[in-house]
Amino acid sequence: MTKAADLRNKDAAAVEQEVKDLQKAHFGLRMQKATQQLNNTASLRVTRRDIARAKTILAQKRAESAK
Repeated sequence: MTKAADLRNKDAAAVEQEVKDLQKAHFGLRMQKATQQLNNTASLRVTRRDIARAKTILAQKRAESAK
């Protein structure tokens, strides 16, 4: 399964927690980059896209529940 499929199987609260966890991870990576400790700068892009993916699925779930 893809990451999106995994997120779609979770409920809205679990997806919200996933977004928070990803944002914390992204912040940590940004701090590593600022202190020049980050070796793989592509990980910033990956986490940013994971956050966007999770937020999109969360918005879809909220729209479904509003119907």
